[in-house]
Amino acid sequence: MVRRKGKYMMNFTEIAETRQSCRKYDPVRPVEKEKLNAILASARLSPSACNGQPYHITVCHGEIAKQVAKATQGMGMNKFASDAPVMLVISEKPYVKTAALGAKVKNNDYRSIDIGILSAYITAEAAAQGLGTCILGWFDDAKLRELCGLDAPVRLVITLGYPAEGDPLRTKKRKDPDELVTVLGE
Repeated sequence: MVRRKGKYMMNFTEIAETRQSCRKYDPVRPVEKEKLNAILASARLSPSACNGQPYHITVCHGEIAKQVAKATQGMGMNKFASDAPVMLVISEKPYVKTAALGAKVKNNDYRSIDIGILSAYITAEAAAQGLGTCILGWFDDAKLRELCGLDAPVRLVITLGYPAEGDPLRTKKRKDPDELVTVLGE
């Protein structure tokens, strides 16, 4: 850990090593406003194509968070989401003109890439704040749009809260570096 402004903070490798998908939350421990604000401030700084930020974050607490959680639980999925005190609903917004042109010319979906980067910033900052997250792609889009008053597709939902007492850090199962990385030109 590094020391900054009188407090100890994790470096990025420590965040990457300790961040995991939380599937067991403490349902009675709320997320402090200052921690949520730090997460949202980091999200705002995430890079995006042409700095267009083609997304919107809807922060859900209390009863609305419970309803959002229900909308992620079709076919028995994501049962743990009901215990997360905060649900972040990520919806897409239109591209800025330059990113729209680039996406069309290069046949690349920059908006999905940008939303992925945003989610990485959110989950990394949450880990640095001692909070757990889980990125959910299984949900009822129409129900979430209705609950959150959205007129654009929902792309992800991120659960946010404190891991339950005794929730162990799991061993990460990842590909071998030789399988994952190719180095050329050395």
